Amino acid sequence: MGEATPTLIGSVRRALHLLDAVCASERPATAKRLAHALDLPLPTVYHLLRTLVYEGYLRKLDDGYVLGGRANGLRQGNARQAAVGRARPMLAHLRDEMRAAAYLSSYEDGEVVLVDVVDGPGAECVDLWVGMRDAAHATAFGKCILSCLDKPCRDDYLARHELADLTPRTVTDRRVLERALGARPPYAVDREEYLLGTACVAAPVRAPGFVGAIAISVPVRRFASSVADADRLGRIARRIARAVAL
Repeated sequence: MGEATPTLIGSVRRALHLLDAVCASERPATAKRLAHALDLPLPTVYHLLRTLVYEGYLRKLDDGYVLGGRANGLRQGNARQAAVGRARPMLAHLRDEMRAAAYLSSYEDGEVVLVDVVDGPGAECVDLWVGMRDAAHATAFGKCILSCLDKPCRDDYLARHELADLTPRTVTDRRVLERALGARPPYAVDREEYLLGTACVAAPVRAPGFVGAIAISVPVRRFASSVADADRLGRIARRIARAVAL
């Protein structure tokens, strides 16, 4: 027997096709043009448009409809998922090659965001007991990303975030941190600044529309050897940057 035909909700399909049509249009799309493109009755299109505008997925302008804030959020999320999908095999390779948990982070809407973690037996990830919103200054990938920002963006970030004292080794003096970030080092380190007993090394991932970093975390006893392998980390970061840019 063949597979059963799935039960599909017609109104949902029409709404999704309508979103696709608005997204594909280079100019604000009118209801009449959308109805013609999708071969739908005009009253049906108006009902769908009103609902999508009300929910924030579309916005009505004087000359037609464009994507709304919630649809833009979906598009950004999709871009992030695509970046993760392309980067994850390389993060897994990094984990296996350096015997350490691997992390991908990015700078989104003024915040440092942890995007993906690849760990495994013998390469356990750090216990992220403090969220990145309060800890970028104390993590290797956070400092790496902040060093990639221009000074106005970096100043804005530091003005909005307290430099929380997470361990006795955390840098909490803004002037000291700014000097280190302004030097734009080829990689950044965290030696027990986020969590005692743990060290991290990070390299920047820069691509059109993407500012981020990859990092590895190791027990602090392996800190020196991990720094010595920073060039390898940088090579993988550049490969991920090329993949993210596709």
